[in-house]
Amino acid sequence: MGPAVVALWFDARGDWEAAHTSAQDDKGRDGAWVHAYLHRKEGDLGNAGYWYARAGKRMPADGVTLAAEWEEITRALLAANAA
Repeated sequence: MGPAVVALWFDARGDWEAAHTSAQDDKGRDGAWVHAYLHRKEGDLGNAGYWYARAGKRMPADGVTLAAEWEEITRALLAANAA
């Protein structure tokens, strides 16, 4: 698995710092997407917006939980890695 998936693993275990470091290690769109999610989780929406744009994604609408977004990203990245 790549650094973006590893970042999600760290995040699921409550280690935001390790997750952030791992997301930064992935210079592609996957890493940017996870990076965006992590900054959204942190509450830094300005920084999150920058990373969503780098990922080619839109920031989730109000009401989309962090858990739902984590699941969406995880499913997408695992499916891409399985292909």
